[in-house]
Amino acid sequence: MKFIHLSDIHLLTGPQLLHGIDPRARLDAAIASICIHYSDAEFCMVTGDLTEKGEVEAYEEVKNKLDRLPFPWHPLIGNHDVRLKARAGISDMPWHENGFLQYELKKDVGRFIVLDSVYEGHHEGQLCEKRLNWLKVRLDAARDVAEDVYLFMHHVPFDLGIDWLDRIKMADGDDLAALLRNYNNIRHMFMGHVHRPCHGSWNGIPFSTVRATAHQVSLCFDGTGDRFIKENPAYAVVTINNNGIIIHDHSFLEEE
Repeated sequence: MKFIHLSDIHLLTGPQLLHGIDPRARLDAAIASICIHYSDAEFCMVTGDLTEKGEVEAYEEVKNKLDRLPFPWHPLIGNHDVRLKARAGISDMPWHENGFLQYELKKDVGRFIVLDSVYEGHHEGQLCEKRLNWLKVRLDAARDVAEDVYLFMHHVPFDLGIDWLDRIKMADGDDLAALLRNYNNIRHMFMGHVHRPCHGSWNGIPFSTVRATAHQVSLCFDGTGDRFIKENPAYAVVTINNNGIIIHDHSFLEEE
C-alpha cells in the first residue's frame, strides 16, 4: 500500500508571507504534485500545524484545499493549532469524546493510530494520562490479534540534537517510551514538528519526520544562526509491503 505524509502547513488567512514564503502557494503546489504523480495513493496523513495562528477561516481553507486530493486525508493537530478553532473550521474531524483528536484507521497492513500531542498554551507537547490510556487500549487490541501498528503524532518524544527544537519536544516522552516497551508490533512512528527530514530509531522503533510544506528548519545543532530557512519543501511517499517500509522524500518544487 502507498500513502502520502504531509506536514506543517502553517496556513495563514489571505496572501500573507511567513518567514519569507507563501504557505498557501506551497500547499497548492504540493497538492498539484500529488494529484499528478501519486493519485494511486490510498490516503494522506497530515501530521499537524495545519495553521499558523489557529484561525477558523484558515482551517476552512486548509480543508477546501486538501479536499482536492483524489483520496481521503487524515489530520493531526500541532502546537500552532487550537482545538476549538480546528473543530469549528473542520467539523468532520474524528474528535474523541474526551476532546482530543485521537483515532485509528484499520488497514490491510495494520492499524494506523493517530495521537493528539498538543499541550494547550505551550509549544512543547504532552500525552497526558487520558491519552496514554486511550493508546494502551488500542495497542492491547492490536497485540491480541497480532496486528502491526503505525503511530502518528506531531511532537517528537526524544531529543534530536537541535538545541531549540529539543526544548519544545514532547515533555513527557519517557511516559510514552515506558508504554511502548510492552509491545513488539510497532513498526514505525511518523511525526511532524521538525520541519526537516530526520530518520532513525528510538528504543528500537523506526521513526521519520518530513520537511514542512511551509518553511524549513536549519540543521544547526548549537542553536546559533537562523532557525528558519528557505530550503525547498517536501512531502513523503510511503510504501508498505511484507518486506518493510520505504519512505521517499519528494521535493515537489524541484520537479521538471
